[in-house]
Amino acid sequence: MLVETFGHISAGSCFEIRNSDGLRTAEVARRTGYSVQQLRNLERDGALPAAPRTAAGYRVYGEAHVWSARAYRALTAGADPGSAKTILRAVHRRDLRNMFALLDTAHARLDRERRDLDAARTAARAIADEPVAGIHPADAMNVSELARALGVRPSTLRHWDAAGVVVPHRTGPREARVYTPDDVRAARLVHQLRLAGYGIESLRQLVPELRGWRRWDDLAAALTARDARLDSRANALLDAAAALSALLGLSREG
Repeated sequence: MLVETFGHISAGSCFEIRNSDGLRTAEVARRTGYSVQQLRNLERDGALPAAPRTAAGYRVYGEAHVWSARAYRALTAGADPGSAKTILRAVHRRDLRNMFALLDTAHARLDRERRDLDAARTAARAIADEPVAGIHPADAMNVSELARALGVRPSTLRHWDAAGVVVPHRTGPREARVYTPDDVRAARLVHQLRLAGYGIESLRQLVPELRGWRRWDDLAAALTARDARLDSRANALLDAAAALSALLGLSREG
């Protein structure tokens, strides 16, 4: 590890600042797209290595800070901010085994979401294609029956009701919930889309448009859009890997 100093700079980071570095905070901000305050916050949280300081107390940044900030941005897009910080903290303390394990977890999560999305697409298509003939009002279910059929808790159905996603029929304000065949279909679809990672707010907007399954194209488009978001996250993880590789390369140079 190179231990050259930039003026009278105090050490304390795994990635030592070299004479060729000596970047001002504003320069790192320009090269990474973060504000000066955001960089300081990332350093405070351990996503960036601790910056050495001059005798006057000014931070002195280096290429390690640039690549750390770029890696953080990509990891946040590919996983989430918490995972990004945890991975970078592992890098800065040179805990590579943990870093690789955390990256594996991020990729595994993405793979699981993609598989869930594929399963939801298949199930939703099957639900949409079911014949509507032969269905009678007597085929309605109460909360307990539908919860058992879906494999969820009754409280889940009540939550969907309160959120306006699947609202059952009632004969009065204190009467029991009754799910008509159309409500049951909606609940089955919501269940599949929840498994695929759809949030309640997205479903609140989507499901009413799909009542009666006359707009399969809309649902297919929504699923395709989520597929594209997964691709974007996968690409972000590729960018993160490149930034982390560059960051580790700086460490090896030292």
